[in-house]
Amino acid sequence: MARTDVMTQLSAMRLLWWATLMLGAGMFAAALYWQYALGEDPCQICIHARLWVVAIALIGALMLVLPNKIGPHFGGLVLLLISSVGLAERSYYLYEIENLRGDGSCQFTLGMPDWFAVDRWFPALFEVRNICSYTPEIGFGISMAEALLGISMLVAIISLVAGWKLLITKPYGVAIETT
Repeated sequence: MARTDVMTQLSAMRLLWWATLMLGAGMFAAALYWQYALGEDPCQICIHARLWVVAIALIGALMLVLPNKIGPHFGGLVLLLISSVGLAERSYYLYEIENLRGDGSCQFTLGMPDWFAVDRWFPALFEVRNICSYTPEIGFGISMAEALLGISMLVAIISLVAGWKLLITKPYGVAIETT
């Protein structure tokens, strides 16, 4: 197995954080487009998923301003993994509801504590406006819940692979093994 040096790995991490920021921002923009342009009001679980998407974008942005070192990158990958698993859990829960297999419990309130009342601070972005039932089709017969589930699993796999690559990275100046 070929191992890379630190400098090569760190520049690849910068690209990953840019991609993470763009993915999160793009998914958030798409959610707002579906809400405001297409009239698909979000339910409680959709807003929970939206919060995980914002977390993914913020992790990408934060990692771009932190020092370009292995420690912060590894910490960012752990946070990215946690966020992608959180998004996967909410997406799967929504998938189960839309396929009539879940318990269907959903409320018209976000259910966040007062110290994190994003639905009151930013109602245009995080207010619950619908009950949980189905998610719109985004194309090719794929529902939004299915797409979110697939994206979150892909992000989790990428963060695990990137974390593994960081762990096996040789320090700068050490000869690169070519086997």
